[in-house]
Amino acid sequence: MTEPSAQRPAGRRTFGPVVLVGVASAALAAWAASKPWVSGTGADSSAQASLSVATTAAGEIASSPLGTALAFVVLACWGVLLVTRGRFRRVIAGLAVLAATGYVATVVWAPFSLPDHLVEQVRRRTGVTLEDTALTGWFWLACVAALLVLASTVLALRLVRTWPEMGTRYDAPTGARATGGVDPAQAPGDRPTENIDIWKALDDGRDPTA
Repeated sequence: MTEPSAQRPAGRRTFGPVVLVGVASAALAAWAASKPWVSGTGADSSAQASLSVATTAAGEIASSPLGTALAFVVLACWGVLLVTRGRFRRVIAGLAVLAATGYVATVVWAPFSLPDHLVEQVRRRTGVTLEDTALTGWFWLACVAALLVLASTVLALRLVRTWPEMGTRYDAPTGARATGGVDPAQAPGDRPTENIDIWKALDDGRDPTA
């Protein structure tokens, strides 16, 4: 019987750090994925204009739009986790893990797909042939972000049941709860006639003419 109460303090201690790491790493993952993960060098060093165009094209096609989208999904999941409760909250935590796993898979697959894609697209767009390609620092930053994103979402899925939840007072008031537990239609007493009673009725949210 004391296990749930013992879990709550532990959950409160982990809530802030895990959420902070999760949000920061997801933002970092989205930023890194929007940058070029692969760079290339051309064979003809004298064609400076063409190489400049090739560099611009590389910045557009050597990034990972899929990684960016998945990172934003994780960010959105963290936002939902902060304002939901119960089973739906655990479902969102599971969705965050899936999106984080997808981001990790995107990072792992990038070295096998992006270099060839870069060479082909630069050749088509500019006519420049890239002799060599290399992974950029943005890719390695994305690797670090991927590990943090996956670790934080897995921890969220495991610990979300013990985390504090938004109170019911933030829910939209309905029924008798909106009037402090008293239904105006069933409230005892006659229709107020004195000015002071009328003002009291208005303060209580009741229609004095009803």
